[in-house]
Amino acid sequence: MSALPEVLFVCVHNAGRSQMAAALLQHRAHGEVVVRSAGSDPAETINPAVYETMLELGIDLSREVPKKLTTEAVSAADVVITMGCGDACPVFPGKRYLDWDLTDPAGKRVEDVRAIRDDIDQRVCALLVELGTV
Repeated sequence: MSALPEVLFVCVHNAGRSQMAAALLQHRAHGEVVVRSAGSDPAETINPAVYETMLELGIDLSREVPKKLTTEAVSAADVVITMGCGDACPVFPGKRYLDWDLTDPAGKRVEDVRAIRDDIDQRVCALLVELGTV
């Protein structure tokens, strides 16, 4: 592992789940983790309901854009967390892979996205404990 653990969150569109997870980990890790997110088939913009629910926590995603998953991003990560992207993520020996079974927020109301956000937040807090950064 590098000096700081590197975590990559991957979902299909990189417009919802992986963006929320990356932002929450960035927020909670206080610079103790390098955080990235990407999508196997990125959307053009962040899901508006995701943007709104994250803003409720004081996390502004207005500068974030969905990014394409690259082999380089996976190679750089110590931990790769997938969220419904199937076999799109390349597998490298020595990496830790986790799959978080989360509801896709696409097309969901803000009220429903809050529950997804809170689920992700609990998982992110547990991940920080596992990484030994808290």
